[in-house]
Amino acid sequence: MDEDTAGPSVEAVALAVTAGLFLGGVATGVAFPTLPLLDQYLGISAALLGLILSANRIARLAMNTPAGGLIDAVGPRRPMIVGLFVQGLAPFGYVAGLQTPRVELLVAPLVGQVTAPAAVFVISRLLWGVGSAFVFVGAFAIITGVTTEANRGRWTGYMRAGQSMGFPTGLVVGGVVADVFDIATAFLTAGTLALCAGVLGWYVLPEVRGDASESRTPRLRDLPTTVRAVPEVFPIGVANAGVRLLFGGVLLTTAVKYAAALNLRVAGLAAAGVSGLVMGIGVLASAGATVISGRVSDATESRALVTLPAFALLAAGFAMLALFGSLASLTAGTVLVGAGTGGVGPALLATLGDISPEGDVGKLGGLYNVFGDIGLSVGPLVALPAVDRVGFEPTYLASGVVAVACLLLVNATLVAE
Repeated sequence: MDEDTAGPSVEAVALAVTAGLFLGGVATGVAFPTLPLLDQYLGISAALLGLILSANRIARLAMNTPAGGLIDAVGPRRPMIVGLFVQGLAPFGYVAGLQTPRVELLVAPLVGQVTAPAAVFVISRLLWGVGSAFVFVGAFAIITGVTTEANRGRWTGYMRAGQSMGFPTGLVVGGVVADVFDIATAFLTAGTLALCAGVLGWYVLPEVRGDASESRTPRLRDLPTTVRAVPEVFPIGVANAGVRLLFGGVLLTTAVKYAAALNLRVAGLAAAGVSGLVMGIGVLASAGATVISGRVSDATESRALVTLPAFALLAAGFAMLALFGSLASLTAGTVLVGAGTGGVGPALLATLGDISPEGDVGKLGGLYNVFGDIGLSVGPLVALPAVDRVGFEPTYLASGVVAVACLLLVNATLVAE
């Protein structure tokens, strides 16, 4: 593809994809500051709260590879639009969960007593996960389909930055709406914005078709075969899992509780509002680092080199969170973690696009998200009970160790090649 002639079309496609992802990110951010506080509203255990927060990731984990196969077969536009609308229904389920009578349904292993409201939230989160699988894989397939190795990092960075910019906007809006009004209003706002993303996608998303290399839909159990065929997928996937575990799985699910434990307040805002503002700043740092990382990765001999300082920032951020307990350290640590997260993403995604065989972009994109969703699913299930039992400091220090381990893995595999 000649960039001089294809540049404008790449720009138009990237803007179209980013516009749909932006509103979806806003909707996700609006709901998030209040979700980690559901144990207070529903009277459920920390383990059950962790299951609710992980349910969307678990559903997406199961749907990523089928979504990738479908996208390779029919193109990414229609599946991505359907995914946006399915996502839009989930926050209305949250509102229904708040109104559901607290009927006790069963006692489940590990999570304890399960009530009817908790079950509604689990189902709604599963619905969100199904939709987001098609959204994420579809966006990756569209961008990869219209770029080359020379410019893929740049446009992947812009796509991820636009998606990231929606999330902090939603975090701020959601935290403020929850504090000023109530969490039901925050959930209704999230649902409305998510449905708007579907409408926008219907009008602006382009169609990008490729020839699927095989008609069979890939499955999770096909992962070892795919890894053997494209060995670079494994370290890329593990690094993605580490980033998702640390940022989306640990920090996002514990920040509001950490702010509450420290009794932080800003301009009259309580824990939800403070954590929303701090996380918003952190994700803005992530968006900025995403743009820089994508551009730098296009100019380096090995894109994976860009991830090394990024993982170092992640480790430093969690160390700061663990060692100091103040608003300043929470903000600075979150900014470092956000910048590290943003620095890793585009380099990994662009590398994956470079090595993806023609016709298998959706499948490999789905497998990439499988690894990420493993991290996202494990994070809340481990982090919430951990902060309850051993405290925030040991949990955050352990997270820093995970970041260092990812740095060593990438250095020993992708960079060393």
